[in-house]
Formats: sequence, structure tokens, C-alpha cells
Amino acid sequence: MAAFVDRVTLHLTGGNGGHGCVSVHREKFKPLGGPDGANGGNGGDIVLRADIQATTLLSYHHAPHQRAGNGEPGKGDFRHGKNGEPLILPVPVGTVVKDKEGNILADLVSVGQEYIAAAGGLGGLGNAALASPKRKAPGFALLGVPGEESSVVLELKSVADVALVGYPSAGKSSLIAALSAARPKIADYPFTTLVPNLGVVAAGDTRFTIADVPGLIEGAADGKGLGLEFLRHVERCAALVHVLDTAALETDRDPLADLEVIEAELDKYAVDASFAGADGRAVPLNERPRLVALNKVDVPDGRDMAEFVRPTLEERGYRVFEVSAASHEGLKELSFAMAALVNEARAAIEAPVEEVEVPVLRPRAVNKAEFTIKREERGGEPLFRVRGTKPERWIVQTDFRNDEAVGYLADRLNKLGVEDGLYAAGAKPGDAVVVGGEGGVIFDWEPTVSAGAELLGNRGEDLRLHESTRRTTTERREALQARKDRRAATQEELENERRSGMWNVDAEGLSGTAVETDGRQ
Repeated sequence: MAAFVDRVTLHLTGGNGGHGCVSVHREKFKPLGGPDGANGGNGGDIVLRADIQATTLLSYHHAPHQRAGNGEPGKGDFRHGKNGEPLILPVPVGTVVKDKEGNILADLVSVGQEYIAAAGGLGGLGNAALASPKRKAPGFALLGVPGEESSVVLELKSVADVALVGYPSAGKSSLIAALSAARPKIADYPFTTLVPNLGVVAAGDTRFTIADVPGLIEGAADGKGLGLEFLRHVERCAALVHVLDTAALETDRDPLADLEVIEAELDKYAVDASFAGADGRAVPLNERPRLVALNKVDVPDGRDMAEFVRPTLEERGYRVFEVSAASHEGLKELSFAMAALVNEARAAIEAPVEEVEVPVLRPRAVNKAEFTIKREERGGEPLFRVRGTKPERWIVQTDFRNDEAVGYLADRLNKLGVEDGLYAAGAKPGDAVVVGGEGGVIFDWEPTVSAGAELLGNRGEDLRLHESTRRTTTERREALQARKDRRAATQEELENERRSGMWNVDAEGLSGTAVETDGRQ
């Protein structure tokens, strides 16, 4: 079973927000207590935190699906729901967070650094929070928003200053054990090192970290051996040290040939663009400062080989050190040379000037569009798609089983300017409108002639949703004028009959009784 994992894909889901509560206060001797439904709790976030105690991503390799706690629903008597528990996922220092397309989302290089990988949903408002002077006792509440779902890729890239590279069994693990307190696995067979090893080296007043990665062989870029998989751990390094075996048992190998093979394989490795410098260019591994350590000079044949190849390596521009991990010969000079390269790299990085953040209050832009409307075609019929953070969130928060909640949604969309936008886009009554992307809510659009909480009926109802027809203002005026004309014609007819004497009233106590006459005295 694998004991070290440096790349894993996580499928994360933030906690759902709790629903708001619909409640009306009822208590003896307190009539008209009013709404007291509380808000739902927010869902928990999923947070990635760089932890010094974490050394591998193995636990997430076995459990890639993670979910935060949900918020509790609100209750009556103004009892708000509890927020969902956030889920803290410790990751090793040096973990890079990417999306599925490979874009860098976060680089956790310091202890305690955090990144919210999946945000929790907002809790819904209770009817107490929705009350207003015109809507005194709302019969609805807002639903909680589902938590964010995301899939991220975690890549562990060790934070080291110097990397030791070379053939298998060149003595890299022995060197890191001799230079630091690290105790990697050491054996007399190739590919003993299967995972990167880190060690801290002290050279004078300079302390730096060295990394030992599994050995490279010819064809590693094509997948031979352990391939170039673990070279991601040396991307952060400021310098490289080629560890060459001067006492190799293979007759077809020599330090110069080994160096050429390793340099060729390093050329084929593409450094991640996230480690680009100020000029926007990521420095390839072969363009970084390099030292050569001729190892195993404690062996007689090894010392002879080191003396033979050293002039050639120096002619190529390398600084060469003859060392022995067994006898510690030459390790002090090598460590100080590595420290000098580390100091140069650290000095080249300009220390960021600590600036005190001054709070700036920026008013919201009055002309900023809160939504967009796009005309589409569906089966030859026009379809208008509304996209925007607010409209889509309001749709999710609406309980469509409650007419009053639907009316409240219509008022919010109208106030936001969606209806005006639909008019401007050429929408007509009865056209299909979708709020959201694929899977959004679709409805037949009818312009809102009258809006406002004062037009509501009983709690949970909205009379506007039950109207069979909606007359325009001109039609209502014409109907009113027709009623006036009919009333005036009726009054004129009655007045003519009265003047002609067709109707008469007995003045001797038969008041209110009409008597028909023939017109004679």
C-alpha cells in the first residue's frame, strides 16, 4: 500500500444553508404578536490549511470526497439556526491547489496559510426578517442556499532551497543523511528512494533545506524508472547539485556520461508557470545555478575517477567538489558552497514592504449591471435567459409551493429591473424566460401591472397569481367610461318618464309607492 502521495483530486461540497422559519408569535394576552420566525444558519466552508505536521496527501487519496456541515433551520421565537461546522483539511506546506484545467488557485507555502476551496451556502431569512410596514406578517420564508461544489487538484511541491539529483544509487540519500539530521532509507540496490526526502543543513549562519528526489535514468521523460514525476518537488529550489557516482559498478557508466543523461532529462521537464519570476518567465531547471558533487571518493577507484573527470567538468563551467558521504570528506566545503547560492537567491528576492492596509469605503457603482439577458431560440420560439448572481440566488431561495413567496420573487426581480430589461430585449407577454443556466427555472413571462405587499390576500397567498386576465390601463379606462355612459343614459330615461307623468307618487301617505296614471287630471 502506498505510504506517500503527492497528487490527489478532491471532490468538495460546502454545507447547505438552513431554511428560514415561518412562525407567528402566539401568547395569552398578547394579540397580534407578529412574525417571530428566525433565520437559518449558514453552511460550513471547506478550508485547506497548510500544516507543518502534514507530510503527505495519503489520507485524501483514500477519502477524496469531503463535505462540510449543514446549517440548521431557523425556529420560532426568534431562535436562529446554528451555523454549520467548517471542515478544516490540513495539507503539507508547499501544496499547490489547481482546478481541473490546471489553473493555479492557491499556493500554500507558509504554515497556517488557508484557502477556502468550497464555500458554504447562505442561510434563508425567516418571516420576521422579511416583515415590512406593508407586509406585516409574511406567510413565507426564504430557503437556504446549497453549498458550493468544486473539484480541485492538490499537488505537493516540497519547499526546499537545494535539490540533489542524479542516477539511482549515486549516494544522494547518504549525502542528505550526512549533511543533516534526516534519516532516509539507504540500501545497496537501485531506486531505494521512492519518495522525496528533506533535510535542514546549517552552514555558518545560514540554514537551508535540501531535497533528495528519486533517481533519474535515461528515458525518464518517457516513463522509464520512476519517470519525471517527482521533479515537481525541485521546482521551488534555487540551485541543483548533481551527485555523480565515481565508483559505479556498471562498466558502461562514467560520471561524464551520467551528467549528460541527467541534463538531457532535466531539459525535457517543463517547469510549472506558477513559479514564474517578476518577468513572467519560469526559470527552467537547467538554467539554475548548479554544483557537481563527485561522490564516493573514499573508494580508491572512485578517487582516481574523480581526479580524471574533474578538469573536464571545470572546463564546462561547473564548480566541482570531491566528497564522501561515508567519511564526510569535502562535505563542509560543499555545504558552504550551497549556502552561498542560497544567500544569492534570497538576496535577489526583494523583501516585500509591509504596508498598513487602510480601510477604504467604496460606494457601489450605480450603473453596474446586476444581470444579463440573452435572447435564444428553442423550437422556433424565442427564449430569454436571465443570468446574474442575485437573480439566480433568489430563484434558489424561493419556495414555489407558496404563492406569496412567488409574488415576493416577482417584486424583487421587478425592482432589480429585470422586467425593464425584458422589454428592452423585445420580450412579449407569454414568452418563455429562464433564470439561470442549464437546469434553471423556466416560466411564461407576464408583465407585472400591479405590485406590492398591500395587494396580498391571506398569509401564503398572492391574489395577483390567481387573476385570469390582466387588463391594461387603457382597457380599464374604457370600461369605466362605458359604465358612466350607461348610468347617464339610464338617469336621462328615468327623468324623461318622470316629466311625462308616467310615474306619480301619492302625497297622502303613500310615499315611496309609484302610481301609474293615464295623463288626465
